[in-house]
Amino acid sequence: MGLFRVRKYSSTQHYLISILLVILTSLICYLSADFVHYRTVALILLMIVSLNAIMFDIVPVMLTALLSALIWNFFFIPPTLTWKIDTPEDTLMFLMYFVIASIHAVLTFKIRKMEKKARDKEEKEKTIKLYSTLLNSLSHELRTPIATIIGAIDTIDENKSKLSESDVSELHTEIKIAGLRLNRQVENLLSMGRLESGILKPKLDWCDMHELIFSIIHNSSEDAKEHRIYFEPKENLPLFKTDRDFVEQIVHNVIINALHHTPKNSFIKIEVENVDDGCQITISDNGIGFPEKEIDQVFDKFYRLSRTATGGIGLGLSIAKGFTEALNGKIHLENVNTGGAKFTIRIPAETSSTSTLNHE
Repeated sequence: MGLFRVRKYSSTQHYLISILLVILTSLICYLSADFVHYRTVALILLMIVSLNAIMFDIVPVMLTALLSALIWNFFFIPPTLTWKIDTPEDTLMFLMYFVIASIHAVLTFKIRKMEKKARDKEEKEKTIKLYSTLLNSLSHELRTPIATIIGAIDTIDENKSKLSESDVSELHTEIKIAGLRLNRQVENLLSMGRLESGILKPKLDWCDMHELIFSIIHNSSEDAKEHRIYFEPKENLPLFKTDRDFVEQIVHNVIINALHHTPKNSFIKIEVENVDDGCQITISDNGIGFPEKEIDQVFDKFYRLSRTATGGIGLGLSIAKGFTEALNGKIHLENVNTGGAKFTIRIPAETSSTSTLNHE
């Protein structure tokens, strides 16, 4: 295991070894250009960046991620030996490559820091379990949308004259959905990092919950194509003084979790009420609910239900809980007797009617 510990190498060695690995791999791929497709080269270089991320500090790894992206562009993406990229598809792939390589570097660096902290606290076994779970989940969550994007682009490239406009539009939609899926996972990882670091502090301002919920429903439309989301505004619901972005993170992650873990054509119902100490948001569905023995674990970081084959890295509900607690609130999960699950979110907040606020 000593091979994978940063302290075994000096700072200079980190830079030299990581850069040499990228250059050597690129040279081998370049000499094998007749046999290796340039998109395959991207996967090989991505693997080398991931290997560097396991062994070295974050700065040399980010440097090699940038270097590998530039090498791939200059020597492999047509037209070669130039920085120019002819097709939008290749431009998208180049940008996605650098983003994914950077994500690998940052994530692996964060995981290493988690391991070190766990060793200091003599919790090595627990940390290794989290590490394994995260990597297994990420391998699926990153590989699946990447494969979708590459497959759609290849189909467009190889069948330009055969594809109808509707076919091309459908493939572009697949690329968009896969990109949104990657973006959501990145946002969740960034949010969890900010929560753990304590740098996120709520900024209280007056918030219209009706407008906020409708905005979240609109932003979830791609995921909700095979579901129904119900929300009926309540008359005389006051404004709440809270952090809009925090509440949006909470509700959005709970809704996405419901969309991903309920059968097609299920409904999700959202209710917002003014309770004594602030705002109460209830999100329920008519799915199959949660196994009773796992309800206490669903808010744990990286936890995924044992019975589910759905994607995800097990951060959505833990992020919802983290933002709720940052607002001094509570989130509760229970199964309902008629089937499905119900999340109840209570957030302490000052209230004010619109007319009262207009006079302030």
